[in-house]
Amino acid sequence: MQASPVSTFAPGEPLAVLTTQPLDRLLDYRAPEGGAVIGDFVEVPLGPRKVLGCVWGPSESGLPLEKLRAVIRVLDVPPMRDELHSFLMRAAEYTLTPLSLMLFLATRAPGLSSGPAMIRVFRLGDAEPVRMTDARRRVLDVFDSYGGSALTIGEITRAAGVTSSVVNTMAAQGALIEGEAPKDQPYPRLDPELAGKPLSEDQQAAVDALAAGGDGFGVTLLKGVTGSGKTEVYLEAVANCLRQGRQALVLLPEIGLTEGFLERVEARFGVRPGEWHSGVTMTERRRLWRMAGEGRVSMVVGARSALFLPYRDLGLIVVDEEHDTSYKQDDGVMYNARDMAVLRASLASAQVVLASATPSLESWANAEAGKYKRVDLHARFGVAELPKMRALDLRGQKLPHGRWIAPALKDAVDARLAAGEQSLLFLNRRGYAPVTTCRACGHQIACENCDSRMVEHRFLNRLMCHQCGATAPVPTACPECKTEGSMHPIGPGVERLDEETRSLWPDARVAVLSSDLFGSARALKEQIAAIAAGAADIVIGTQLVAKGHNFPLLTLVGVIDADLGLHGGDLRAAERTFQLIRQVAGRAGRHDKPGLALLQTHQPDHPVIQAILSGDDEGFWQAEANERKALAMPPYGRLAGIILSSTSLEHAFEMGNLLARNPEALHKIGAQVYGPAPAPIARVRGRHRVRLLVKAAKGAPLQQAIRAWLAPLKLPGDTRLAVDIDPQSFW
Repeated sequence: MQASPVSTFAPGEPLAVLTTQPLDRLLDYRAPEGGAVIGDFVEVPLGPRKVLGCVWGPSESGLPLEKLRAVIRVLDVPPMRDELHSFLMRAAEYTLTPLSLMLFLATRAPGLSSGPAMIRVFRLGDAEPVRMTDARRRVLDVFDSYGGSALTIGEITRAAGVTSSVVNTMAAQGALIEGEAPKDQPYPRLDPELAGKPLSEDQQAAVDALAAGGDGFGVTLLKGVTGSGKTEVYLEAVANCLRQGRQALVLLPEIGLTEGFLERVEARFGVRPGEWHSGVTMTERRRLWRMAGEGRVSMVVGARSALFLPYRDLGLIVVDEEHDTSYKQDDGVMYNARDMAVLRASLASAQVVLASATPSLESWANAEAGKYKRVDLHARFGVAELPKMRALDLRGQKLPHGRWIAPALKDAVDARLAAGEQSLLFLNRRGYAPVTTCRACGHQIACENCDSRMVEHRFLNRLMCHQCGATAPVPTACPECKTEGSMHPIGPGVERLDEETRSLWPDARVAVLSSDLFGSARALKEQIAAIAAGAADIVIGTQLVAKGHNFPLLTLVGVIDADLGLHGGDLRAAERTFQLIRQVAGRAGRHDKPGLALLQTHQPDHPVIQAILSGDDEGFWQAEANERKALAMPPYGRLAGIILSSTSLEHAFEMGNLLARNPEALHKIGAQVYGPAPAPIARVRGRHRVRLLVKAAKGAPLQQAIRAWLAPLKLPGDTRLAVDIDPQSFW
């Protein structure tokens, strides 16, 4: 926290409060009875409402005290620590996000204003039960095994296998004493001294290298081939952090990975850690938020927003699959969790481990430049070997109409079925077909709210827009020319691939893994567990299957369209194609049976395809780095996206042109402005979207220049402007 002349405020003294409301300034109030300190979370009046805020510093407005309203109360939660205060300030400055939005992100837990909730608990009493029954003996045994701790009625009945009436009767007889305790209980302590899995020499060397990083700030890129045991290595780093009495955070890119990972944590440390993601209950979110601030949860596993919890003493952040694009949030607060993890660790004097088999070029370049330490795992754990890779050249093959599985891939699947092994068919395209068109008039079904085609999802019997989520029934007649039975799917999605698979192998058990096919995270986890246990012969999946899943029986991966990600002008197209195909190919042969990955392609000589086949990771990164360096593009230059949106296309372009005509603030730092131009998807949810791109040298003060450039702009009507620093996509 920045130095302040005042840290404690006596009752009635003026102070400045940052609220979670969309305001562009701090608000002044009088300190409540009992006073306040900087960092206190408070409830304050704002108009007729009561809102959440945080005491940010002394008042600087000079307003008379009599004109200031009083803080209603200080909340019964730990004050914001200096480290989190600085992190929010620095993150807001870097991403050009209003501070109020950053505070909102850091307080996304229900019930903070209501105080700690209480629950009914029981403790052992002094009296013996009037008559000792087997059920009552089991209740006493439960208390004995927990060392006499207070237990809820649910905990007692589950552990003892009795009904609640047994507990209530024992309380009436004085054998148990009823009382109250805070509902938000501490999490069980993880035991770092429990024995972990045996490590290979390669893994032990990596563990030792991470331990040599010391106790202060440092970043290590943990690069290991798929199946090399990176998780076991960084869990030992977690153990080292816990031995120091500090807290550890592990970020995962996909909620579907959480259950399997939690089981591995429990096996290593004896108990489960705290969880923070969209799949946990609101009650559990409030509990974890409070316990993080009180230092009573030692490890958190979560999605990107877990970075904003009020940790008491954060000592380690692990970003698993650090290259994954889901770490970038593209709406609201636009931030990259990988980069924010490094920022927060620098302020908390914590270590960062960035783990990946296919790291981002940014992390690779930082390691090459010596900014990050690098630790490599070169081989798979145990007897497992990396899969062999082959390209299937589709240029000379004439597949039947409506077919996408080449004969060589079919033969390979046949062989796996005969051997009782699993095959994975990978196609990174959800739904049945990307386009549905009318054979009679050529009409393509588009979203009414977006400039995007509606995708048929035959399993759900709906059309769906993948931009805004709008759905519509699948029409039997063309909406344009009304011709019955004329609608025709173009191209394959995973559902259409499922249809082909079942026709080729009618007796095989087929499972489809696609995010839109599961109504809950639990259902997805159950399907993944079933596949790992051998419940499917052929798995069809989107990029969901590339994210760390371990299927012991899987020995074949068939990539249906290896060229799919190479099309278009995306800066990171080559990098992402390389990462995705290498990751999905790595699902094969992770145990004792050899694996094979077959890539169907019309471009077998493409440099990316050749790099994938050769396994020359370093050669690929070096070539990609040289190309980016020559163009002064990230990570050797800087980009920022400016996105203007409005229900009026004219207003959006008018503001874009106004900015483009007045670039003086950017020219002062040598930056260039490109645009305005319609965004690749020019209309989403009924709003027209116009983009500008700012390019600057790597060391240029880009945020400061953009702030000065945008300051005079007055947006008309419902026109909105968003700034995306370090954009990862250009949609």
